[in-house]
Amino acid sequence: MFGADKGSTSLLDGKKLSIGIVQARFNEGITNALFEACHAELLALGVQEKHITHVTVPGALEVPIALQAMAEQDEYDALIALGCIIRGETYHFELVANESGAGVTRVSLDTHTPIANAILTTENLEQAVARQTEKGRDAARVAVEMAHVLEQIG
Repeated sequence: MFGADKGSTSLLDGKKLSIGIVQARFNEGITNALFEACHAELLALGVQEKHITHVTVPGALEVPIALQAMAEQDEYDALIALGCIIRGETYHFELVANESGAGVTRVSLDTHTPIANAILTTENLEQAVARQTEKGRDAARVAVEMAHVLEQIG
């Protein structure tokens, strides 16, 4: 939920982590802002620039396959999905939102790789703009935290 109490954790040290980011270009103004906020937060958490890999794909439906290719390289402690799907007048919104979300989750579960999903699904451009910075930062924090959680479990 936007503005929700997200709790606190001590697992936000990114100094030794390698993070991959897949950014959809569709609605590029929003996804660029998501990336900028995410990238800045990763750096603030101590992830070294040389350990951040950023790739772009055409749209949200292409994000999962790129994530899967990165996860299979076994070089990343966590991955981040960035995209923006804005409701239109047809069923296409539901299709893209549901399938991209399911694809990201499946890649994470199948490869045992934590993936922070920051593919926004909004009713309109104004909602997307209102969420782009916070969700970009959140994605960075989730990726770093979950890399440490899985390390502790494993």
